[in-house]
Amino acid sequence: MKNRNGDFLWGCLLLMWILILAIPDFRVVFIEVTEAHPYMGGFFKFCILATMGDLLGVRILKGKWIIPKGVVLKAVVWGVLGIMITLVFTVFIGGTAVAQTAGRLPFAGSKLAQAFFGSIIMNLTFGPMMYIYHKFGDLFIDLRYEKKGEKITIKDFVDRIDWYTIVSFSWIKTCTLVWIPCHTAVFLLPPQYRVLASAFLSILLGILVAISKKGSQETKNLIEAF
Repeated sequence: MKNRNGDFLWGCLLLMWILILAIPDFRVVFIEVTEAHPYMGGFFKFCILATMGDLLGVRILKGKWIIPKGVVLKAVVWGVLGIMITLVFTVFIGGTAVAQTAGRLPFAGSKLAQAFFGSIIMNLTFGPMMYIYHKFGDLFIDLRYEKKGEKITIKDFVDRIDWYTIVSFSWIKTCTLVWIPCHTAVFLLPPQYRVLASAFLSILLGILVAISKKGSQETKNLIEAF
């Protein structure tokens, strides 16, 4: 795909989502449908927006638009994550309120404190496992194409993961410095907008992943040069 055409198509798709939220009639219908079918809504929000983030990440990393193998299946993996996130948002933000009321957490009645504590707990517990689930899902699809019917083992997954980058960048830096403040802001939004806002943040995730991969590759090239 030519870069200019790809940039235009990607921008048009993003603009479409923005218009859905900006135009009152479209926004009302969109909210009604997603509230009536929250899991389906979570699936499609992440399926589309997170895949857009992945494609943008590849564009940043490679300097051109590339449609990778298994992109549809990887979009389904994102969709399943969207279902999980739809559930855990309710669990963590609701559970935080219960803990505050019971005196297990301070500042009961404070929406900001509830959002902040909920974000911290979620990103330090569910967050790291979500990264691994997503990585394993993508690897499973990649390995199916590479092995062409051969048996896929857990060792294949473990050996292929760059654990140093996962721990040092995704867990320690991204979960704490990026997602905790971002999800604090998300939890301060009205409930009907939270999953969608998180799906939009997955575009940011695509950019962060591309930056981490680019940095890892540059470091590797520097080491090889010496």
